[in-house]
Amino acid sequence: MGRARIFDVAAAAGVSVTTVSLVLNNAQSRISEETRQRVREAADAVGYSASAVARGLRTQRTRIVGLISDQIATTPFAGRMLAGAQDAARENAHMVMLVDTGGDAEVEAEAVRAMTAQQVDAVLYAAMWHRAATAPAGLPAGTVMLDCYPAAGGFRSVVPDDRAGGEAAVRELIAAGHTRIAYLDTSDPEPIASRLRHEGYLAALAEAGIDVDPALHVRGETSAQGGREAADRLLDLPEAQRPTGIFCFNDRMAIGVYTAAHRRGLDIPRDLSVVGYDDQQLVAAELDPPLTTIALPHYEMGRWAMEVALGVRAEGDEDAPHRMECPVIRRDSVGPPPAQVAKRDRRRASHTTEGPRSAAPDQVTDVGVGHQE
Repeated sequence: MGRARIFDVAAAAGVSVTTVSLVLNNAQSRISEETRQRVREAADAVGYSASAVARGLRTQRTRIVGLISDQIATTPFAGRMLAGAQDAARENAHMVMLVDTGGDAEVEAEAVRAMTAQQVDAVLYAAMWHRAATAPAGLPAGTVMLDCYPAAGGFRSVVPDDRAGGEAAVRELIAAGHTRIAYLDTSDPEPIASRLRHEGYLAALAEAGIDVDPALHVRGETSAQGGREAADRLLDLPEAQRPTGIFCFNDRMAIGVYTAAHRRGLDIPRDLSVVGYDDQQLVAAELDPPLTTIALPHYEMGRWAMEVALGVRAEGDEDAPHRMECPVIRRDSVGPPPAQVAKRDRRRASHTTEGPRSAAPDQVTDVGVGHQE
């Protein structure tokens, strides 16, 4: 069966096409309520829905926002950007038309043409990972870029504040008493996030007056295996140089650090503290112990981009991306360095040998341990 037309509604209701149009567009007229009800029931009966394009020609609004992405719809942890955008669109009476291009330039160009033909009210252009992007030709002037920013300017954009996130991760370890802190980085120096998180790592060390040891900056593949191999290199360093805390580029690398530590009989966080990055679903909270990590604000970035595109927010400019905070998610993988744990254990042992004093509660505070999300 073909799509129901306005003529079908008119025939079913026994009225003119003009009457149907006036009723379905809630136009002010002298049409009786009885006739209006008959037209609505006829429209439901024949399955009629107004064309968004036709409605847009009258109202200059289609109530549709186009979202073009490379891979976010097929990437579990980045999909929260889409959820944030959809929620904001729904709250503002809009629907989202999503095209996931898989990074194919031809598919991307076709998506732009299709959205232009559909006369969408706004467009979001999203990337799976933080980067500078060359926007495809033909994007409308009000386009907002999500998790990327325009290489040549021209559009408002939102990205995670990865430099501040790196600082926050290292400060978490410093606050627990660590001074030998490693940064387990990606072996691909191309991602902007790698450079920014490393800058944050260096800034936090400088702020605390801790000397930088180049041997504690190790690169590896951004996978569990890559993290394990890189962690092995760090844990093979002489004891005086070996890190007591490791900040990982992402949560998958942190899995590898856990494996390397456990193979050596090391306990996390008693012997080694670990901080990840991403707060990846089904990873960070499921490790044993659960991983302290830095969350990428995917959902919040999606909401921000949609609200800016729809004019709900008046933030952002075309000269610099809006940087969104990456919060610390505290779990159980950070504790004091081993030397402090040993001192505490010796103190407990001495209390035990002193008879009645052993009943006194331990007053030592384990900074960062057991703090739940």
